[in-house]
Amino acid sequence: MKFEEAKSIKSVAIVGTGVIGSGWAARYLANGLHVRATDPAPGAEDRLRRDVDRAWPAITRMGLKAGADRSNLTFTARLGDAVQSADYIQENAPEDEALKARLMAEIDAVAPEQVIIASSSSGLLPSRIQANCRHPERVVIGHPFNPVYLMPLVEVLGGQATRPSALDIAFDFYRGIGMSPLRVRQEIPGYIADRLQEALWREALHLINDGIATTKDIDEAISNGPGVRWAFMGTCLTFHLAGGDGGMAHTLAQFAPALKLPWTKLVAPELTEELSRRLIEGTAEQAKGQSVESLVLQRDNRIVDIMIARDKGASQATHSRG
Repeated sequence: MKFEEAKSIKSVAIVGTGVIGSGWAARYLANGLHVRATDPAPGAEDRLRRDVDRAWPAITRMGLKAGADRSNLTFTARLGDAVQSADYIQENAPEDEALKARLMAEIDAVAPEQVIIASSSSGLLPSRIQANCRHPERVVIGHPFNPVYLMPLVEVLGGQATRPSALDIAFDFYRGIGMSPLRVRQEIPGYIADRLQEALWREALHLINDGIATTKDIDEAISNGPGVRWAFMGTCLTFHLAGGDGGMAHTLAQFAPALKLPWTKLVAPELTEELSRRLIEGTAEQAKGQSVESLVLQRDNRIVDIMIARDKGASQATHSRG
């Protein structure tokens, strides 16, 4: 089977238009693609168009591609109408394995054979959700991060039946719409970024549950500490610099004993009513009465600021080496 080449993809079907699906729609529209979306939920079209409109100012700051236009978005309640004329399909159903496996099979049954079907799953094994498809070789994972219309990372992996050429095309397609695709080398639950994120989240829950920190303390510890470095350097290279001239070798020698200390618990605490209350009340206090919409706008503008500064810094570093 020959798949649609990345450069020839002009229209995308969005199946499921929640937070992730609407984010994909906005990103695709911003890149001059035509989007045909479907979702059986009542009021889905109105929510989708509202979410795209809310995202558009931040997307505009990042830069629109030729042909970018919100009028390129159409909606249909029928799955077949959405996918039959698509060059690429992005599925965004809730993170339920049985539901996704069933939906992928339904999409596969009506979509053109040469079209890749990508799932936005954040941790399910692709081999399991492609198992009921006629053409499982075209099923891939394209796992983005919220907000999809701004965040560059998308994890790309396949199942046992996925053809390497499908992964290559998905990788090139995402890169072509301004993303930073990361190939997950082995099929593993949770993939890479979510496993790292989950480890930090579990430890944060323990600190809150044990009364050691509030939600505000946790967020300040990250946003004013390692989060600043992580925005442009990640974890491993940061620890390399922590070793001074000796680099990572010195860091490992110096901090190896700390790896034996019981600093982390890893296994998540039980999400009791009391822990839930602390999380809900703590974040409400942090929000200071601001609506989610207002906070989303603040978040988006700051993400754009960070990405512009990061890209500028990378460009300056390249020129200085040249």
